[in-house]
Amino acid sequence: METAQSTQQAAPGAFAAFARFVLCGGGVGLASSFAVASLGSWLPWALANALITVGSTLLSTELHARFTFGAGGRATWRQHAQSAGSAAAAYAVTCMAMLLLQQLVATPGAVLEQVVYLSASALAGVARFAVLRLVVFARNRSQATATIRTAHAASPAGPVHATVARTSAPADPAALCRAA
Repeated sequence: METAQSTQQAAPGAFAAFARFVLCGGGVGLASSFAVASLGSWLPWALANALITVGSTLLSTELHARFTFGAGGRATWRQHAQSAGSAAAAYAVTCMAMLLLQQLVATPGAVLEQVVYLSASALAGVARFAVLRLVVFARNRSQATATIRTAHAASPAGPVHATVARTSAPADPAALCRAA
């Protein structure tokens, strides 16, 4: 008898998901910080940050859907929109941190700017992880797979766990007859 196999990845635990989040999001964030610094020398800093935030959010959401949270495929438009909401909050945090730095230090150096920007990004990143894990990708994971536990009375091993993937049935009646 064949066992049912899920077409999606198993959802990682909280620790593994956070490690992946740091790797993917942190890598994109680190690259973004250098891109913001470079672009910020040609454009107003807030505009440079906005442009880089949009691009990095799109990239990060795809990475998180495929790798971090085990969604098993591309991010949906809904997930992109929800992720953009958390990114907008992160954008506000980084802008406020940089504006505060400019108010406190007349001419901050590049190193100090990077430290402030990366610190604000890290703080916002922890909040984004919680939102993405608990809201954005949680529903997708619970709708995509169902875990069925059945007790096998004859087995000394105890309960048997099976993961079942939900698929759409063919709409064509002839295809249904052939499938039966």
